[in-house]
Amino acid sequence: MKYIRILVWILCACFVSAAWGQQPAGKCINNWTEFHRTNMERWNPCEKVLNVSNVKNLSLKWSYTTGSYVFPSPAVANGVVYVGSSDHNVYALNASTGAKLWSYATGSSVDSSPAVANGVGYVGSDDNNLYALNATTGAKLWSYTTGDFVESPPTVANGVVYVGSDDGNVYALNASTGALLWSYATGSYDSYVYSSPAVANGVVYVSSYNNKVYALNASTGALLWSYATGDRLDSSPAVANGVVYIGSGDNNVYALKASTGAKLWSYATGGRVESSPAVANGMVYVGSDDGNVYALNASTGAKLWSYATGSWVASSPAVANGVVYIASYAWSSRMYARNARTGVKRWSYKIGKLVYSSFAVANGVVYVGGGRDGNVYAFGLK
Repeated sequence: MKYIRILVWILCACFVSAAWGQQPAGKCINNWTEFHRTNMERWNPCEKVLNVSNVKNLSLKWSYTTGSYVFPSPAVANGVVYVGSSDHNVYALNASTGAKLWSYATGSSVDSSPAVANGVGYVGSDDNNLYALNATTGAKLWSYTTGDFVESPPTVANGVVYVGSDDGNVYALNASTGALLWSYATGSYDSYVYSSPAVANGVVYVSSYNNKVYALNASTGALLWSYATGDRLDSSPAVANGVVYIGSGDNNVYALKASTGAKLWSYATGGRVESSPAVANGMVYVGSDDGNVYALNASTGAKLWSYATGSWVASSPAVANGVVYIASYAWSSRMYARNARTGVKRWSYKIGKLVYSSFAVANGVVYVGGGRDGNVYAFGLK
């Protein structure tokens, strides 16, 4: 099973490129509201508390035990952590204490990472539905039924929810009502869409298990281009500066021109790349099933550094204030914080079992799901 607004960010990015983690006050909201974060890069340019110097002092702040596995990645919005569990529930937890605020029971495992926008939480379930829940109370506002599991983490942009389904379709739904705006079929066989769609400049970028990356018109769903890799795709695309970055089961990381799909470069790892890339300050970070975390030059694909974890890396990196966070996929998993520029280890911690969840970093706290141990974890400074 795979689990697998740009305006504010643009104002911020003009300053961040000059220095690692430097961000003018009042330009960003320090949340991590969906799998990609709203800049579609898995990078939080607003984080100011944790940095390369003090991240070594991270300690367990709290943990919350659900009734089963926690493979999805958490979302953080306005002091609340939202996460799904294989016990069929979506949970809302107090971000400071871990206390449960509410839970909502779906009809099956929740392997989709939530998205939160305008007071609504959106999340998929293996009962084939995408749910819209009141983010404060957990009350169901609407649901939309697809033809198979919804493991894809939804993305919300401009009043539309974009999500994939194991039925091979990408759906665009009215975020307020759940009404279907359009759908796009990626294929009829082995075309599961585990990917979280990335939405940038009026285009939806999404991958399918049928080996292809798609670019779709965000308003109509019309195909703009597709690019075929050499094997199935579990990775979700990241989009930055006119380039789409994606990992493939053919062991490669690809950089594609966002406007045409033309390949700009590829980098070969030693294993499948299920991990979704993160992009920050001209660098691309990604994990591989060869057990390594890689940092690549975003323009050329040249390797800048790598780190061997000793086990698969299915987790997707998160980058904040000069630090990259990632976890290994092992029976005794370990999470890492490394200097994003040099790769030097700053902190590590044994956590969970078979961690597939990716990190959310906001307001000086790092949140992650513990995989088969069924826990949600929060780490902060002492």
